[in-house]
Amino acid sequence: MGVPVSQMWAVSSYVLKQRLLGRRRYPLVLMLEPLFRCNLACAGCGKIQHPTDILRDHLTPAQCFEAVEQCGAPIVSIPGGEPLLHPQIGEIVRGLIERKKYIYLCTNGLLLEKNLDRFEPSKYLSFSVHIDGLKPEHDQAVCREGVYEKAVSAIRLAIEKGFRVTTNSTFFRDAEPDRIRKLFDELTSLGVEGMMLSPGYEYEKAPDQDHFLPRQETISLFQHVFSITKKNWAFNQSPLFLEFLKGRWDLQCSPWGNPTYNLFGWQKPCYLLEEGYAKTFDELMETTEWDRYGSQSGNPRCANCMVHSGYEATAVEQTFGSWKGFLKTVSLTLFGSPETKPEQVSPLMNLEIAGRKSSEAEAPAQERPELIELKIR
Repeated sequence: MGVPVSQMWAVSSYVLKQRLLGRRRYPLVLMLEPLFRCNLACAGCGKIQHPTDILRDHLTPAQCFEAVEQCGAPIVSIPGGEPLLHPQIGEIVRGLIERKKYIYLCTNGLLLEKNLDRFEPSKYLSFSVHIDGLKPEHDQAVCREGVYEKAVSAIRLAIEKGFRVTTNSTFFRDAEPDRIRKLFDELTSLGVEGMMLSPGYEYEKAPDQDHFLPRQETISLFQHVFSITKKNWAFNQSPLFLEFLKGRWDLQCSPWGNPTYNLFGWQKPCYLLEEGYAKTFDELMETTEWDRYGSQSGNPRCANCMVHSGYEATAVEQTFGSWKGFLKTVSLTLFGSPETKPEQVSPLMNLEIAGRKSSEAEAPAQERPELIELKIR
């Protein structure tokens, strides 16, 4: 597993404490969005669809710290938008480190090299660089040429300077298993601490609605991907979650595990669905009808979701909260997961993907024209 022992200990002791206190629902990772503006306009993301006045705004450090104190989660993920556009991001990160929170600062990498001097290496800080594929696939996903090379260069420099670096990859319907494995090889050779994986979810504000993965295709894709495995691949996720992606382990969504705080308040019910906001974390927990969400609820908006923000917390809770989950995790950690045999692979995957000409993936990425108005000065 690509997670430091100190972080695993902090998370495991936190989970055990919650169970001893008899708490059924508790947060594990705070998704702290200090701003929505970005220097990219990715086809699968809708965060920059907000009005310009909202895109110009951002949370203050004090607001961020108050949210962290209200929530109490041991891990803070800082997505966006692009957090490095925040004028006080260095102050925010330092304040979270003082509070001994483990931080994943999510970035597309474009601004990372010139902003590294705003931070100091720490066991509490990891840069999570967004990489959705090898160069052709990634540049196409983010709708701009040259982003992959810039991100790889930033990863190399950050590691050289002693920072923790992980990656975050979202895969869509046109993903090819052999290309994903080559991406794992490439990221591993760069020396990243761990890789985070997620299937593309039907995010309603995203400009491209045609390439999100239905649930069965998600399972089939990851079965194909892990039909060949390598021991040197390190993933920044619970082994149980990876088994879940392959259809080998049952997890139910726990949206309260990754609560989101942004300019509008505490988002109901999760990072991906927007059904109102609460003023405080306690109000979020007490007023959200949690049983209405997750694939087990029958909610059609949740039917295809298998993303880490909904299910990773469940995997961690099972790891440290049940003997079955703990023993399975130990087995997977010591001996790895068996490769998926060809006869086990679901036939639901469109196998034309694997035979698709790579020239399609190498089509030049076009910067979307609306991005011009979103480059907030």
